[in-house]
Amino acid sequence: MAHNILHDLVIKVAPKQVFDAVTQPEHLNNWWTLKSSGQPELGAEYNLNFTDKYDWYCKVSEVVPNQSFYLKMTQSDPDWMPTTFGFNLKNHDNGTLVEFSHNDWQSNSHHFRHSTYCWALLLKGLKQYLENHIILPFEARG
Repeated sequence: MAHNILHDLVIKVAPKQVFDAVTQPEHLNNWWTLKSSGQPELGAEYNLNFTDKYDWYCKVSEVVPNQSFYLKMTQSDPDWMPTTFGFNLKNHDNGTLVEFSHNDWQSNSHHFRHSTYCWALLLKGLKQYLENHIILPFEARG
């Protein structure tokens, strides 16, 4: 049985701003990665670098500008390998409803439970980055 991480949050900016923040390396590096590369195009490869030990790769499996963005892991820790994560974005009052999912974890392991917690912290950091222009130092994220 696969396990999934699900989080919803409202960010008080337009969907395009959220889309850019979750797809553009210069924004990813301000709330999630140490350094990253990639383009939001179907099949494009992203490099998500957190440290030399955690230098991961994934491919864009779904992209609809300003609406959805999903990445399928291709090189990472074994627990993350069969997983896909991403964002659905919907207009909501004065902002964007972000529906985040990280799907297809193979077990309810420590790494799965820890990642659930880390994603919650990281999504809070994304919200603070977009709404208040706060950039947490990399070491303070998740």
